[in-house]
Amino acid sequence: MTDLNLTVIENESMGPHTTYRVGGTVSRFVSLTTPDELAAVQVWGASSTVRVVGNGSNLLVADGHHDLVVLHLTGELASLSWEFRDGEVDVIAGAGLDLPIAARQLSAAGITGFEWAVGVPGTFGGAIAMNAGGHGSDMAASVVSIRCWRDGADVELAASDLDFGYRHSSLRSTDIVSSVRLRLTPGNPSVAKETLKGIVSWRRAHQPGGANAGSVFRNPPGDSAGRLLESVGAKDLRVATASVSTKHANFIIADEGGRANDVFALMRRMRDRVREETGVTLVAETRLWGFEEEL
Repeated sequence: MTDLNLTVIENESMGPHTTYRVGGTVSRFVSLTTPDELAAVQVWGASSTVRVVGNGSNLLVADGHHDLVVLHLTGELASLSWEFRDGEVDVIAGAGLDLPIAARQLSAAGITGFEWAVGVPGTFGGAIAMNAGGHGSDMAASVVSIRCWRDGADVELAASDLDFGYRHSSLRSTDIVSSVRLRLTPGNPSVAKETLKGIVSWRRAHQPGGANAGSVFRNPPGDSAGRLLESVGAKDLRVATASVSTKHANFIIADEGGRANDVFALMRRMRDRVREETGVTLVAETRLWGFEEEL
């Protein structure tokens, strides 16, 4: 693989690449900057398990070593461009681009409809995989199509092919998104700026800081995971180096130098307590790598 002149790190710790700041190592961590590099890396797919990481803001990697090739997209694969046409705006975003960066750049250019994403600390690729959303909107509201590598071929998938639902898409774990096409609308930059400020202020007031990965569990139909967790006293829970946030019961904070397996054990304890006391089985929103059990 090194004969491709890529930046490849052997036995890389995934902790620094996730917002939990904990987790095990992977066989190879590869940074890709151009579409040509992404195309070249497809030759590994037949013999290696390949995964993509953006900001790691919705990811927990088990402790220990994992035989994975992990790709990180940057450079041209994290670019943003747009074109005004017929009262709409056609936007192309690289899969490695941060959502908050895009939200701010688009708003400043008088492009509206994506302000909600300023509070979501992920990248476009991950946002497509889980149909990320917040503040009354989500990716499904503006996605027209994506380009991704599937089964060794560069394909275009329409939004209708992705079967978007609540924190769900039909994207496979082996698919590698390269770019996303959005359709947004022209608007007033000043109004958009105020909307951004309001969203950022709300999140600071209602969500904790520290080493966390956002909401741990999806909201069940007609209810809130945070409300259910608080109702069963989950804010008092801790497993070794992981604790439930005292600010929001659907967040876990990992101690500095902590263990991913402690976070996972706490997730399981939170789920079990809610199920035992309310009959509701919460489903993890966090993506889990290397754990034998799914939550």
